[in-house]
Amino acid sequence: MDLTTTSRVILSGASGMLGRAVRRALDTNGIRSLQLVRRRPAAAGELEWNPTSDPAVQDSAPLEGANAAIHLSGANVGAHRWTESYKREMIASRVDSTRRLATVLAALRQPPACFVAASAIGIYGNRGDTPLDESSPAGSGFLADLCQKWEAAAEPARQAGIRVVHLRFGVVLGPGEGALQQMLPPFRVGLGARIGSGRQWMSWVALEDVVGAVLFALRQPEISGPVNVTSPNPVTNAEFTRALGRQIHRPAFLSVPPLAMKLLFGQMADEALLASSRVEPRKLVDTGFRFSDPNLDQALAAALNK
Repeated sequence: MDLTTTSRVILSGASGMLGRAVRRALDTNGIRSLQLVRRRPAAAGELEWNPTSDPAVQDSAPLEGANAAIHLSGANVGAHRWTESYKREMIASRVDSTRRLATVLAALRQPPACFVAASAIGIYGNRGDTPLDESSPAGSGFLADLCQKWEAAAEPARQAGIRVVHLRFGVVLGPGEGALQQMLPPFRVGLGARIGSGRQWMSWVALEDVVGAVLFALRQPEISGPVNVTSPNPVTNAEFTRALGRQIHRPAFLSVPPLAMKLLFGQMADEALLASSRVEPRKLVDTGFRFSDPNLDQALAAALNK
């Protein structure tokens, strides 16, 4: 799909780290965006929606004729302990919001050609050292089940003939309120530590490459279904710990026992922090995507503005 200065893209989640970066990229390329916001619109180019209610959009007329839709909304998996109430929030913010937006798009007289929706590599579960690509089966556990339902929620758009792409994001490294900022405080005071044995694989991706992958998926009509958005160079948690310590010039020789992680974070420790996912971005590589920051030291330096 060609994206030109006459193109218009629907964007949800524009206030988050990923959404802001994608919105800037669209602006830089002269592509207009219609941002879905959960408040009264404060500027042109905004449309109020409520992803937890039906209908999600009271007036769908502004959505007519858009070239594509990008859906990046969702509560942060690592922001809170996974209480039952927070699990319900994660489900609502991912599964329910995707289904409602897909339903709105499917009902348009002039629906977009492409619907690019966020997903996550958590769909693969804890898989040890096994290399995983888009053909790998889903894993087990709450997070894997959540991701499967998240992707299935886009089915109304697919049934309407819209090309649907599920971007399975790894750990995104970028400035702002993302995963890296949650890791930094102990590292800055010399308490950086690997988690458990540190042998679990950590599939990461630079923010710049996330933005590039979103635009690439929009432009490539042959891309559909799941797409792993991770660096082609995953590392173990121990390697990541050493690399981050080097970047901020602090020692990082400690280790946090698995039991301590489970006591602190509960189920999230088992399924996210201690889990191992060695993910390969097979579709991106095979379709010619070029990574800007494929190496960890390079990506960390960019994220830390070095």
